[in-house]
Amino acid sequence: MMRSGGAERQAGASGSATERVVLLTFHHRRVVPSGSWKMRFQSKGFSLAERSSTGRAFSAPGAQGVPQPYVDALLRELAKNTRRPDTLYFGGGTPALLSPGQVSTLIQAADPLPGAEITLEANPDVVTPETLLGFRQAGVNRISFGVQSADDAQLQRLGRTHTAAGAARALAWAQEAGFPDICGDIMLALPQYTNAEFDRTLALLQNGGCTHISAYLLKVEPGTAFYRNPPAGLPDADAAADFYLYAVRQLEAAGYRQYEISNFARLGHEGRHNLLYWNCEPYRGIGPAAHSCVDNVRRFWPGDVQGFIDGTIHEEIEGDCTAEDYLLMQLRLTRGLDLEEYARRGGHFATAQQAFMRQCVTHGYAVWEGSSFRLTPAGMVVQNAILTELI
Repeated sequence: MMRSGGAERQAGASGSATERVVLLTFHHRRVVPSGSWKMRFQSKGFSLAERSSTGRAFSAPGAQGVPQPYVDALLRELAKNTRRPDTLYFGGGTPALLSPGQVSTLIQAADPLPGAEITLEANPDVVTPETLLGFRQAGVNRISFGVQSADDAQLQRLGRTHTAAGAARALAWAQEAGFPDICGDIMLALPQYTNAEFDRTLALLQNGGCTHISAYLLKVEPGTAFYRNPPAGLPDADAAADFYLYAVRQLEAAGYRQYEISNFARLGHEGRHNLLYWNCEPYRGIGPAAHSCVDNVRRFWPGDVQGFIDGTIHEEIEGDCTAEDYLLMQLRLTRGLDLEEYARRGGHFATAQQAFMRQCVTHGYAVWEGSSFRLTPAGMVVQNAILTELI
């Protein structure tokens, strides 16, 4: 039985979806000195990622809790930057715990190009009308909410602290604040999942003015709570595939065009930041556990938060950006792999692999037109199995 590939988010130790606890990311384009940057600000080690002895620290609506020394460390690294980003991403964990003033300071330090896409991820239960308005005034033009489900019991099962009504309020506040782009996440194939649950969640996001929706399959990893104690009603791989294909059809019918395995957008509202990443454009990450790819070299920051604050850790080289990386990223996109560009990057398919690709076309998993090879929605469900044959 083939597992889904790519369109998934794993269950964490508490049964909740694991999110990289990252706060900021920048992208630069390659064509000008500004290039394409990705900066990430990780909060691991702070209460952003952990629970305090009195409960969930910094989680009350509007409460701000990013220690200033951490922000100062980000500013220190930003001061070394010689390029102006054309996208900026505050992502992972709970970056909305930054105060609007901190966000404004970081954006000014990054000095993005005019028209830059500036995204901030937010949990629905940590924002208020005032903080959202403050983020918008600071320059954020794309807000992304981890809604996941419109079913309160499901949210509790996942360890989420918001409710469906709370998510609806946060989306309404974002509209009132004037964000031109509002994004929402949906998790698929959750315990006791039904198509009706998806429909309710989609309706919540539509009514909340979402211009972009990410839909992920739940992935249960060894060592997690869901793996050790599988909840009742967890769909098997075949049922999960059916939920994914149903979601693709419903999202398309609602006007959200699929452009990547897990991402759907109204026309013109695709995420520029992630597209640069999937297209293997250069990006830079700043902060513990942040990753970069600049000048065809992949680098990462160790996950030592205190070391980052103190300036005692530095980026380390992970390896080169290879043709294999390009293949993996491009087959996530609905437009698929440009075979000529893949060859220019040093990629090559053996005769047996080309025969396998033709079989994928025959069975409806892929389309091969000229120099483009792309996966269909059915192919994206089994992307991991296909990639195993191609790399």
